[in-house]
Amino acid sequence: MIQGMSSASAFSAAYDNSETKDKSVVGKDDFLTLLVAQMKNQDPLNPMQTTEFTSQLAQFTSLEQLFEVNNNLGGIQGTIEEQNNGNPIDYIGKTVKADSNTMEVKDGALSSGSFVLENGADVGVVVYDKDGNEVRSLHQGKMQAGEYQVNWNLRDNDGKVVDDGIYSFDIFAIDEYGDYIPVEIFTEGKVSGVTNEYDSPYLMVGNKLIPTSKVLKVYDSEE
Repeated sequence: MIQGMSSASAFSAAYDNSETKDKSVVGKDDFLTLLVAQMKNQDPLNPMQTTEFTSQLAQFTSLEQLFEVNNNLGGIQGTIEEQNNGNPIDYIGKTVKADSNTMEVKDGALSSGSFVLENGADVGVVVYDKDGNEVRSLHQGKMQAGEYQVNWNLRDNDGKVVDDGIYSFDIFAIDEYGDYIPVEIFTEGKVSGVTNEYDSPYLMVGNKLIPTSKVLKVYDSEE
């Protein structure tokens, strides 16, 4: 008697001979090929049970639906990113509000360095240079909920006037119960140009470079 190839052996053989580049991932076409091979090579004296066949067809249907959902989600994500980022050139001449903790000192003046408190708190600010070294620690005092600019006289902890350049900052806000509360930090300014850094477009706001993915709001400069 000629013994038919077992279902498991057929499944394994079809998989080994498949043209799938990455055998750790089985696509819907691979799954269907394996299922057909399993049926063709089953033992005629011990065919696949109806319930088993139905179960595998259900698995194939579910797999196909999952691939379709994944493709749809990928398309939706691409559309959202395109709508959010848009064409970087369109930002030139407009004012942007971006999720960034950078601020610029130029000609003895401070630009940007903004934050929002959702609740009243006692606020402290730490300013850092471009290398991440602390430049100044400031106590801003008790503030009510609202939007504020960093209040800094452009002097370091030794009382010396700092050089022009890009600085970063952290905000520490403590409520009446002694707990730290979250603070929204952002930078704001007019876009003067666009450059490409690390294979991604960056907006030029003064001497600051802002990735388009960090933009929270765009509006005409005269607003």
